[in-house]
Amino acid sequence: MKILILCTGNTCRSQMAEGFLKSLDNAPEVVSAGTEPGERVHPKAIAVMKEKGIDISGGRPKSVNEFIEIPFDYVITVCDGAKEACPVFTGNVKHRLHIGFDDPAEATGTDEEITAVFRRVRDEIFRDFRKFYNEVVNS
Repeated sequence: MKILILCTGNTCRSQMAEGFLKSLDNAPEVVSAGTEPGERVHPKAIAVMKEKGIDISGGRPKSVNEFIEIPFDYVITVCDGAKEACPVFTGNVKHRLHIGFDDPAEATGTDEEITAVFRRVRDEIFRDFRKFYNEVVNS
């Protein structure tokens, strides 16, 4: 099974979702990408994932164009839908899903408040992608 997790910047949500799915099972091929990839994975995304024992520090934001010729079983968009336009993958896809989350990179406030947003989004990603894994990947 091949899974592409897609967002705009590929610096937070999609990286966390990719890391989480890979931590559950190394059988599916899981990658993430963005339509406008940032320069690096957000340091707070790396930090909050490390709190759960998942290392995403070796990840790099990738352009969706790197994967356009690859067929995927699932393409999952993770944008929040309310604040941003979800990117569309135009390649060969069997199933398209949307599992939206707030963008923690847009959090404001103190360092503690921003970290709290990253943790909340991380925990939402864990909850929703565990459900996807249990219902689709591991069924």
